[in-house]
Amino acid sequence: MRTDVIFAGIGGQGLMTMGQILASAALSEGKQASYLPSYSPEVRGGWANCTVVISENSIGSPTVGEPSVLVALERTSLAKHGPTVKPGGLILLNASLIPEPLQRDDVRLIGVPATEIADELGNPHVVNSVMLGAYVAATEAVTLGSVADAVREQLRSRFHLIDVNMTALRSGADFVASHTPEVV
Repeated sequence: MRTDVIFAGIGGQGLMTMGQILASAALSEGKQASYLPSYSPEVRGGWANCTVVISENSIGSPTVGEPSVLVALERTSLAKHGPTVKPGGLILLNASLIPEPLQRDDVRLIGVPATEIADELGNPHVVNSVMLGAYVAATEAVTLGSVADAVREQLRSRFHLIDVNMTALRSGADFVASHTPEVV
């Protein structure tokens, strides 16, 4: 089985961290994984995305023309990458920042109020963890346990952030699991 995802948004939203964590979780499960970051020259505020490919077999190229999954954290990333998602694919979007989603009837769309969830947790910087949890629940590409272990490893030097990120991860997964995904 092979799956791929593009995490897209703007610099400073934790997109590269999402990709690194997902690739690490896949590797810990004995799968092959590639991680390919891409971003504009601005440190914060410019476009940013990363592609992760997960496979049981060798991965020939880390580039993906038509992703199976798009996780869009803001409107311009959806406009740019949404049309490229292959038919039958999945678009997960931060419904807090994307009130008018792309109109496609050939993909599954799941809107997650990630910003509101992060605000309820008291840390607006964990939107990426909310969306990563939602991605795991929606795709089952890796287990939530593997992702949690990778989050702990990634944040080991910033241990004070681990608990809120664990809660955010579970909150995103719980949102997808407990809500019948509405086509938005």
